[in-house]
This record gives sequence, structure tokens and C-alpha cells, in this order.
Amino acid sequence: MKLVNKETGLRISIEQSLIDMLVLYGRNQYPKEFGGVLVGYYSDDKRTVNIIDSILPIDFKSTKTSFERGVEGLKEALEEYYRQDPSLVYIGEWHTHPDNNPIPSVTDISAINTIINSKHTFITNPVLLIIGYSKSSVTFGFYAWFENKLFRYEPS
Repeated sequence: MKLVNKETGLRISIEQSLIDMLVLYGRNQYPKEFGGVLVGYYSDDKRTVNIIDSILPIDFKSTKTSFERGVEGLKEALEEYYRQDPSLVYIGEWHTHPDNNPIPSVTDISAINTIINSKHTFITNPVLLIIGYSKSSVTFGFYAWFENKLFRYEPS
């Protein structure tokens, strides 16, 4: 799936098979929220982020309306990707909104701000994928932080 934000001109690319896997992980935790980390690489011109995988959390707290990813094992998992290919880095976060829309909450926006302002994060434009689903439908919200604002991305 290829997505673009016309205002920024930036693009996101992610395979449908990865999206399907993330939906399955989320449904397995229903009715609670679930999520993880996105891993990928940037194009040479830095205009496209290519999401290739996800790291699932070892530790987390979740309810029907919240998800808090822990950090246990995360650094080691990211370092392993980097050892395999130095272009593979932390890209952002994904989580589910069971029985709800894929629209960022105040908590989601606050979490993105925490990521951006962390001295351990070397990314200025983190991606946020929210998967909203019900028993009969699945909807996606792809967002990226750019110039102090969260922009929504649409299929191109």
C-alpha cells in the first residue's frame, strides 16, 4: 500500500501482508487495545518511508481504551535489525482502536510528542498507524509528524 500526504509531499509505503498481520495481532487481543513498533527505512531522497516490519512488545499494559507499550527487549530487537541492515531503523508506532475509529486521541498525540522529545529517539517524523476495527470492518489511519503537526496520509 502506498500512501501520500499532498500537503507535505511525503509518502509512506507498507506491504498489505504486514497490515494484515498487524490486524490479526490486534484482533487476538480484542477487546483490549494492542500495538507495537514499526521498523523500516527511508528512501535516498528522504521523501518516502518504507515500513517493512513490526516489533511486538514483551511487556505492555492495555485496556479497551488504552495501550502502553513497554521497552523490555526493544533496544536489542532494534539493534538486531540494524546489524542486518544499517538502513533499518525505528519508524514509529502502531496500535488498535477496538470498536472505534482510527483517529488519534489526545493520548496518542501526547505519546508522539514524548517520542519526538526523547533523547533516545533519533527520528523527527515518526509514523503513527492506528487500526480501527469492529466485528464487520477494519479501517486504517496513517499519520506522520512533520513540522510540529500530525498529518494524515491517504492511499495514492
